[in-house]
Amino acid sequence: MKSFSGKRILITGGLGFIGSNLARALVNGGAEVTLVDSLVPEYGGNLFNIDDIKNHVKVNISDVRDPFSIQYLIRDKEFLFNLAGQTSHLDSMIHPQKDLDINVSAQLSILEACRQFNPDIRIIFASTRQVYGKPKYLPVDEQHSISPVDVNGINKVAGETYHMLYNSIYGIKSTAVRLTNTYGPGMRIKDSRQTFLGIWVRNILENNSIKVFGDGAQLRDFNYVEDCVSALLLLAASENAAGRIYNLGSNEVISLEALARMMIHSGFGGAYELIAFPPERKAIDIGDYYSDFSALSNDYGWKPKVSLDIGLLKTLEYYKKYKNYYIQ
Repeated sequence: MKSFSGKRILITGGLGFIGSNLARALVNGGAEVTLVDSLVPEYGGNLFNIDDIKNHVKVNISDVRDPFSIQYLIRDKEFLFNLAGQTSHLDSMIHPQKDLDINVSAQLSILEACRQFNPDIRIIFASTRQVYGKPKYLPVDEQHSISPVDVNGINKVAGETYHMLYNSIYGIKSTAVRLTNTYGPGMRIKDSRQTFLGIWVRNILENNSIKVFGDGAQLRDFNYVEDCVSALLLLAASENAAGRIYNLGSNEVISLEALARMMIHSGFGGAYELIAFPPERKAIDIGDYYSDFSALSNDYGWKPKVSLDIGLLKTLEYYKKYKNYYIQ
């Protein structure tokens, strides 16, 4: 964290789940942090996420689709953590143009602002495992073919490709990080737009049954948000990571049914049921997925530190205390 002491940092999507946790880590490391967020209700921004650090950050309520706002905000920053985006796979199929505007057009505008007004800035771009589509082999490494199954995946491929292009052509030092299922305090629990784990947490706390689609045998890996943040900071601190794309992931691989049981047995009670996939979700389901993150581990020594059982317990305890700030 010494790498960021006194550094001027901009986080797009800064009032959201990962952005707010990242902001907290940077503030604790002595950075000067500016957060940009549109607070569009569907996308997860929540002022309560920064309640404990609100006097230590600057907040700009604006949309990354506004090029003039971004041009102004980007000028004096040394680091950009580019986390803003539309993350719902189902929403991207229902409103594809909106997903295109946020995850592609806005990303190009951000990069153009950097090229014109701050070409020395260091960028970390949040991409997604969804770019791979249905895995042809497991675990999925960065050499796996790119074959998204939904509009969101296609647009995230475009966003990260623009970042790599501007890195190679214009020297805008950019790294893309393909996130897997990230969870923890600050995630959206009002619905399943951000992660299915969010609505599972809400169902447990409201004594409703967790609904697991399909046979529950689908395999997944998960990263607690603190581990995700540590990876973002590690990569931002290294200019050698510019022009690279890295997977995040975990060695703990679990079926969705086993995950539901783990959450229920964490001490909060509840129940789960297996239900048929809704047709619109089945069409874009990727089946089993878990990541090979050995490139990041070998290059930088990163590995997850928070076990799934501990992370889930911390998450449930957080929302038991603060649930009402996240379901309004």
